[in-house]
Amino acid sequence: MDATAQMAPPLVGAPINLWNFAWVALAFAVMAAAIVAGNLWTLNFVHVMTGGLWTGIDLFMGFVVGPTLRAAPFEARRAILTRLVPKTLFIMPTLAIITGTSGWFLAGRVGYLALGYPQFDWVIAALTIVTILTVQGLAYLLPTNLRVYFELRRPNPDGPKIGALMSRYFYVVAIQGTLQVLIIVIMARFATGL
Repeated sequence: MDATAQMAPPLVGAPINLWNFAWVALAFAVMAAAIVAGNLWTLNFVHVMTGGLWTGIDLFMGFVVGPTLRAAPFEARRAILTRLVPKTLFIMPTLAIITGTSGWFLAGRVGYLALGYPQFDWVIAALTIVTILTVQGLAYLLPTNLRVYFELRRPNPDGPKIGALMSRYFYVVAIQGTLQVLIIVIMARFATGL
């Protein structure tokens, strides 16, 4: 038996590029600089930009990409997901963490953390929603995406295993979309004054 016959079949899709940690580190450095500099405009820009990207990508993925993929044939889903996950693997957690962290420091700088009730209820609502979004994203969606990605990269992916992994996934994504819309409502309230 020759050596080529014993080789494992090639994996499908794009590998995870660990060089992405470089731009993740740069993004965190920009956030840290905005916090340390004390410039309100810069901190607000970082918060609004990352929050807008996080929310926009989440809603687009949940309401456009998700339904489109569910209707596509397996090989099309496989081809798209094995290329999409390596991209979103780095961007989504980075956006979530920077949005929440910069938002916390921004709220402190503009005095929202010192508000009395009932205005402070808006702060509690924002903190609660961002915490749920971040924990769901990092503790459930990210690991599920990775498990599905690694399964899809196998030469013969296990369909029932992927189905089991995705069974609750769509409900969590629906919750994420609903919470993203609610956080926009709350942020609009902050922007127009409590």
